[in-house]
Amino acid sequence: MKRKVAGITFIIGSLYYIIAEAISATYFNASIFNTYLFHTISELGIPNGNSPLSWLMNSSFILIGLVMLFGSFYKFKDFIVKNNIAYYIFTVITALGVIIVGLIHGGNPLTSGYHTLGAVMAILGGNILLVLVSRSMNEFSNYQKATLVLGVIGLLAFWIMFFSMGNVYMPTIERLSVYPLIVWSFLTGFYLIRN
Repeated sequence: MKRKVAGITFIIGSLYYIIAEAISATYFNASIFNTYLFHTISELGIPNGNSPLSWLMNSSFILIGLVMLFGSFYKFKDFIVKNNIAYYIFTVITALGVIIVGLIHGGNPLTSGYHTLGAVMAILGGNILLVLVSRSMNEFSNYQKATLVLGVIGLLAFWIMFFSMGNVYMPTIERLSVYPLIVWSFLTGFYLIRN
């Protein structure tokens, strides 16, 4: 029963994020194509005229963070057979980072540093967590292989983004570094329900 509860929680969190971003992007002050291509995820969370549904985007950050904490500590931790301390540390770092991003938006010079710190904790910490998870379970099945691939993609995209801050396509690269964690959350939900 605990597996199913945790699994459903992971799935709901990931779907909510994807839907919330799509709706927020639809109402952003640009075409949806340009929003995904040229505007960062953080921009969707800034409460101004450009993003009238910023509250929706920020709620999805907070929910993903809470889902990670609940699902991971409620049941998924039982599947981690080694590197337990590192797993707990990076789970907390990632979850708190995403929650910080949702609570402290970018665009404000007084708080943007905290927002950036949260983003690094969430993105870098999250993708390290995926690689760690893939190597800390009892077997190396398709789920672990997919988790490893997602983590590597996310880490590569993060480093490309880090050195491409002035690039007009940086928001696209940013999404490539963020989406692995969202996809992993979805896959983990089904993994818990099926196992």
